[in-house]
Amino acid sequence: MSAASSLCLGLLSALCLGCLGCDAPGRPAPGPEVRRPDQVMAFAALYKQNCAGCHGDKGKSGAAISLDNPAYLALAGETNVRRVTAKGVAGTLMPAFAKSAGGTLTDRQIDSLVRGILAWSRPDVLGGSPPPYAASAKGDPTQGQKAFAEFCAHCHGAGGQGAKDAPGSIVDPSYLALVSDQSLRSTIIAGRPDQGMPDWPSDITGSGARAMTDREITDIVAWLAAQRTGP
Repeated sequence: MSAASSLCLGLLSALCLGCLGCDAPGRPAPGPEVRRPDQVMAFAALYKQNCAGCHGDKGKSGAAISLDNPAYLALAGETNVRRVTAKGVAGTLMPAFAKSAGGTLTDRQIDSLVRGILAWSRPDVLGGSPPPYAASAKGDPTQGQKAFAEFCAHCHGAGGQGAKDAPGSIVDPSYLALVSDQSLRSTIIAGRPDQGMPDWPSDITGSGARAMTDREITDIVAWLAAQRTGP
């Protein structure tokens, strides 16, 4: 066989082997393109990855406050929802998610989360004059204990250790160590509908048969906060 024939035969063999290699057993098939984490913009994906672990699937039945709670969203408003999502809450398990605050999400991803969460809101669900989101004055624990006995003890027990309608203790230091004063206030005003706790205008089953005032809510939070132990 001539040198030219040998060269042609060798090139043909290499070409055939190359073609066979493209379909060789065990070679992975082309898969979908994997997006970079900062390119994920869908609310459902962002919420599942960053929020559902604490706030529950679809914003309810989680350990943290329910986000699928129109009363809470009406109370907090877009400004506070955005601030807490981006910057977190110091001293609690709520982390900062924005890259500018040490988190992993871009501003556009924060926007997507906030828009998706606020889609669960309903206007005017708290009535005409609800208490403000944040307290404007320091609470009085002594007065708070009295207000607690009037408005809260019928469900949570006289000392907050729990009763038939709400068996869990809300003065357990382990629980209080995980929640901020603002979280306690928000829960008192907005309720926990996923756990049967009424919101502020609905909770008039106490002996006073009236809704709590802003001052009484602030004092109750101060009394609960006084039950915390040191680090």
